[in-house]
Amino acid sequence: MAIEFKCGTKYSLLVPSSMGIRLTPVDSQPFHCSDMFKMQVTSAETNVASISSYLGLPVKVLTAFVKDSPIARMIKDNLASRHMDYEGPEIEQGGPWGYRHQFNLADSGFGSRGPRVQNDRAGEVGRLLDVKYFDLDKIFSHEGVKIMHLSGLIGALSPETSKFCLELARAAKKYGTKVSFDLNYRASFWKGREQELHDIFSEIASIADVLIGNEEDFQLCLGIKGPEAGGKDISSKIENFKEMVLRVKAAYPNATAFATTLRQVVNANTHLWGAISYIDGVWQVVEPREIGVMDRIGGGDGFVGGFLYAMLKGWEPEKWTQFGWATGALATTHLTDYAQPADEEQVWSIWSGNARVKR
Repeated sequence: MAIEFKCGTKYSLLVPSSMGIRLTPVDSQPFHCSDMFKMQVTSAETNVASISSYLGLPVKVLTAFVKDSPIARMIKDNLASRHMDYEGPEIEQGGPWGYRHQFNLADSGFGSRGPRVQNDRAGEVGRLLDVKYFDLDKIFSHEGVKIMHLSGLIGALSPETSKFCLELARAAKKYGTKVSFDLNYRASFWKGREQELHDIFSEIASIADVLIGNEEDFQLCLGIKGPEAGGKDISSKIENFKEMVLRVKAAYPNATAFATTLRQVVNANTHLWGAISYIDGVWQVVEPREIGVMDRIGGGDGFVGGFLYAMLKGWEPEKWTQFGWATGALATTHLTDYAQPADEEQVWSIWSGNARVKR
C-alpha cells in the first residue's frame, strides 16, 4: 500500500474538534416526553479518535475550553479517561451571554420511531478556534503526527474554524503528516457560505490522503458531477459510489483511499450495515448485513476510526474496511456516541459474527 507514515512521531492521530455535551433521554424515550437524561461528552472528531485511543495508539485533540466552566472540566476529564491528550486555549466566558460548549439533544429512537437530534450551538466556544492558539511547528515537527483527521463539521462550523482547518492541513502537508478528511456536509452550516466553503474544502481535499464521504458529500462540498444512474437500493448505491469516486480521484489525485458506509434502516434497532472503499486502485465492498442498534449516532464515525486504526497498524487494505465496518457496528451498541473497544479481538469477533460469551 502506498501510504507510508512519518517515523518517530509522538502521536499516531491528531484531531481538531469543538467539544460539547450530549443529552439523551434514558430508556430510549423521546426527548420531549422525558424528564431524565444522560449527559455525555461528544464531538464527531473525538468519536473517530476513540478507536485508536482505546486500542492503545497515542491521540491528541486540539480544541478550546470555556475558562472555569464545569462543563469544560467534564470534557477534560472525559478526554483523559479516553486516553487522549488535549491542548487548547482557555477562553473567558464573558458573562452569562458569552461563550459556552455546544449541546446536542439526541433521542435515539426505538423500533418504528426514528431518532431525532437537534444541535444547540449558539455561543459555542469552539467557533473561535484559530492557529494563533497553537504552536504548529511544535505539534507537527517536534512532537510529530502520523495522520491528522479533519471533519467537515469542524471545517464548516465558522469562518474561523474553516481557516483553522485549512491552515492545519497545509501545516500537516509541510511536515509530512498524512491527512484524512471526512466531508460531512451539513446544509445548515453551508447556508450563505457556499462558495467560500467550496474553495476551502477543495483545497483541503487536494491535500488529503484519505477522503471519506458519500455521493452527496462529493457533489455538494467539492462540486463533482453526480452519478448518471438513480436508485436507492444497495446495488445502485455501490455503483453510484464507484462512479463518483473515479471522478473524485481524477480531480484529487493526491488521495489514495476513499470510503463510505452503506446503511439501510429496517427500524431504529435493526439496520443493514455495509461499507465500500477504493484503496490504491482496488475496490473493497462489505455487503450490508443485519446488525442490532442501541443508538445509531456515531456509527459512521466509528467506521472512520476503525478504518484509520487499521491503516495506522500497517494491515493490508482489505482489513481497513472490515475493521472499520466492525468498529462502526460496535459504536451502535454503546450508549455513548463513540465506540469503546476492549481490544482488537472484540472487534474481529463482531466482524466474524461471533457474539458468543467470552469467559
